[in-house]
Amino acid sequence: MTPPSRGVREPIARYSRAWAAFYAVIALGVVVAVLAQSETAATAASRAVAVGSVVVIAVLYGCWGRHGRAGLPFVVTLLVVFAVGTAAVGTVGYLLFALCPLIFMVLDIRPAAVAVVGANLLPPATGFLRGGDWRFAAHLAPISMVTAAAAVWLGVWIHQVIEQSKERATLIIELESSRAEVARLSHEAGVAAERARLAGEIHDTLAQGFTSIITLLQAADPALADERLALAVRTARENLAESRALVAALAPAALAAGSLPDAVRRQVTRFAEETGIPATCRLTGDTRALPTVVEVVLLRAAQEALTNVRRHAEAHEVGVLLAFAADSVRLVVRDDGRGFDAEAASGFGLPGMRSRAEQVNGTLTVRSDPETGTLIEVEVPA
Repeated sequence: MTPPSRGVREPIARYSRAWAAFYAVIALGVVVAVLAQSETAATAASRAVAVGSVVVIAVLYGCWGRHGRAGLPFVVTLLVVFAVGTAAVGTVGYLLFALCPLIFMVLDIRPAAVAVVGANLLPPATGFLRGGDWRFAAHLAPISMVTAAAAVWLGVWIHQVIEQSKERATLIIELESSRAEVARLSHEAGVAAERARLAGEIHDTLAQGFTSIITLLQAADPALADERLALAVRTARENLAESRALVAALAPAALAAGSLPDAVRRQVTRFAEETGIPATCRLTGDTRALPTVVEVVLLRAAQEALTNVRRHAEAHEVGVLLAFAADSVRLVVRDDGRGFDAEAASGFGLPGMRSRAEQVNGTLTVRSDPETGTLIEVEVPA
């Protein structure tokens, strides 16, 4: 089993330190009370055994119990030493005020409750064995049961407090991890958006400008008889090739390996393989080449939507549609998960998707419902 992280261990360590201080106070009081016993009430040997049992319990905890792996053997040993101490001098029974919380810290809730009840029955039992007076034991037994019930209630409360502290510590760790992941993804999204913007700028300015220059020169001299015009055309074509290479280099790696439909299919296939959630990809309409910046927007939207399904939706099935129309392209990602409040959601990458869609005059539509799941649709003119 993986050891608990530092944040989860802190509540345990804090309550262990609190118990150690509490035990020191209780133990000191018990030792003083034992030593104050008269010779007629307790012999010197009995007082020595009683004081020794208090010290042995402290040593057992320091060397064994505080490491968190003691468990039942530690509690059994503890109760044996405690029984010896109470058999020697009954005053040692007051040590239960410190032992009961310790038992709940070492054991799970149910065995701890049983052990605490048994510990509270030890003082009347050892008192009878020491004095042989049934009436004394019968008088002390109800008191022990009341204190046992109180100790169990207190132990359950302490257990709940510790569990809540562990949950809060775990939640803090998860939030810190999520914040770091969000920062990383935001950085990557910013880099990708800037690369896409540069690719679009190069495509819409330099590449189209060189194409226009070539067209105009060829219109002026179709045969390119003029050597200077021919040189100008060659230069423009070389620079057009360079600009297209830059656009290709700035495009996402998934697009560099194939067309947009191929890239979306690969994302869906990878999602299904990694999550085990059935996922389908459907293509409609006549596919055609799109401007790089438009392909980047659609591919990023597919990636972000599938990431949201993976992290938040708890879906059983996912469907992706890439639809080519005469003057637009639609990407639709639908899941049958638990849905979310689309108006209040800000941590699902929706603002980034909407911003990228608006850069190419597109729109983002989000519909989500706990009963039907979530639908994310990006439509861009193309």
